[in-house]
Amino acid sequence: MEARFIISAARPDQFPPEAEAEIAFFGRSNVGKSSLINALLGAEGLAHTSARPGCTQSINFFEVDGGYRFVDLPGYGYAKVPKHITQEWKQLIEEYLLGRGTLKLALIILDARRGWMEKDLELKEWLEVHGRPYAVVATKTDKLKNQRERHQSRSALRETYAGEVLECSAATGRGVREIWQAISKIKTSR
Repeated sequence: MEARFIISAARPDQFPPEAEAEIAFFGRSNVGKSSLINALLGAEGLAHTSARPGCTQSINFFEVDGGYRFVDLPGYGYAKVPKHITQEWKQLIEEYLLGRGTLKLALIILDARRGWMEKDLELKEWLEVHGRPYAVVATKTDKLKNQRERHQSRSALRETYAGEVLECSAATGRGVREIWQAISKIKTSR
């Protein structure tokens, strides 16, 4: 899959002109949003990854073959940055969510080992209130050590969400095809 970086926007006036359908990746800091983008595109290193929470500090836009844009957003929750910076991220994300007509699908990215946390539930509720379509993706499934942990993870993920949870691992590629299937549905629903 061909893809290219477009821009890293720190302010709404830096967002690229609206064109292709946008798929936005939302989640806590260090949940694996950028790694998932790289796995979906088969392009290691296109979206910058780091073990340090808070690495993505602006909204990164990527043009993807097939008429899509992937949008990598700053993580919410724990990050080793000053509080005023996380407030700026929150405001930037809200402006993106409210003003972007080309946003066709929000992917709420959860760590399969941690499940839903308060900020994830707040985002899910916000998307529902504002009528924004979303899908839920559980990353880092390769880090679940045994069948018991996998079962506990699935149960916890489904406690507060009745829909389908797409399980994946950016490290192994498991679940990538299923996520692409969810993305491709937006083309048919337009």
